[in-house]
Amino acid sequence: MSQTSLTPQSKLPALGTTIFSQMSALAQQHNAINLSQGFPDFDGSDYLKARLAHHVSAGANQYAPMTGVQPLREAIAAKTAALYGHQPDSNSEITVTAGATEALFAAITALVRPGDEVICFDPSYDSYAPAVTLAGGIMRRVTLQPPGFHVDWSAFAALLSPRTRLVILNTPHNPSATVWQKSDFESLWQAIRGQEIYVLSDEVYEHICFAEAGHASVLAHAPLRERAIAVSSFGKTYHMTGWKVGYCIAPPALSAEVRKVHQYLTFAVNTPAQLALADMLNAEPEHYRELPEFYRARRDRFIQALEKSRLKVLPCEGTYFLLADYSAISDLDDVAFCQWLTKEVGVAAIPLSVFCAGPFPYKLIRLCFAKQEATLDAAAERLCQL
Repeated sequence: MSQTSLTPQSKLPALGTTIFSQMSALAQQHNAINLSQGFPDFDGSDYLKARLAHHVSAGANQYAPMTGVQPLREAIAAKTAALYGHQPDSNSEITVTAGATEALFAAITALVRPGDEVICFDPSYDSYAPAVTLAGGIMRRVTLQPPGFHVDWSAFAALLSPRTRLVILNTPHNPSATVWQKSDFESLWQAIRGQEIYVLSDEVYEHICFAEAGHASVLAHAPLRERAIAVSSFGKTYHMTGWKVGYCIAPPALSAEVRKVHQYLTFAVNTPAQLALADMLNAEPEHYRELPEFYRARRDRFIQALEKSRLKVLPCEGTYFLLADYSAISDLDDVAFCQWLTKEVGVAAIPLSVFCAGPFPYKLIRLCFAKQEATLDAAAERLCQL
């Protein structure tokens, strides 16, 4: 046998390092203000940190139950009931995962079989397609057109086939910062009700929704939730993305299938972090209830600071991202523009085209406003000089 190193045939040959890692590395290299990757530059709750330290000191340092610690699952069930009028069973319908990304991967792996078709809405988060590919599925995409990024339900219906197995949606939507309405969930239900099609609802920004009607969840639509997996993220809610704790809610039969994957993917999630999050949910529910106003203030401050720039800011209904049209500034494509912006202007952003499988002929970039006010002001000052 040859002693030369072996190179396996890749299951994901078209993939390299994510755009988020690339832009963050470029920002660090050029000492740029990093508005690309979606994480806060401020810390989370002192109470939450104190509870983590408490549980570590108290000896809660061994494996948690595979499904998650009971106090956290019960707190999630109570929160869900209060917000969406549906109380999931804490034992059979709630699974704590290593971040929302693991929940998404486990759900796709559990549901998608070789040859199954999966529909998503482009622009779409970049973790969906690789998971579908690894499961042997085939991605079908409904293109959302700026500036509104509304779903064309006729186009959606045209993609449905006897092989359609799963629909993946995301609301509030990353990267477009739009939100689904209750009417969208009803349109989805009417389109798929006659087939065995499941729904994966990525709702990690559920508490960062600025719509007057609030966040519309798949869990609030009774018929859909019987065939849906809803995914949430504590990292987004509590400014602790590095903790990587999320969860999913699904009917017992779907939860059982997700857990079959979860138990061999991560098995159990950080025990003291789970217990600290349970304490936080019970002791300070006002945190997630006040989160929309917390981020609305940052959104509005950043938008106001950009008013003198040549960027055209699109409406932001949710998430902690803004989209901006740079067509008045440059003819570069969005990837090249983001690289130039980072190197020459000192502000890192994400190009929208990386969220799409097909051509995206728009000059749009995504800017993260989950930052300290001073960070946003400094970035806006640089962008206003363009």
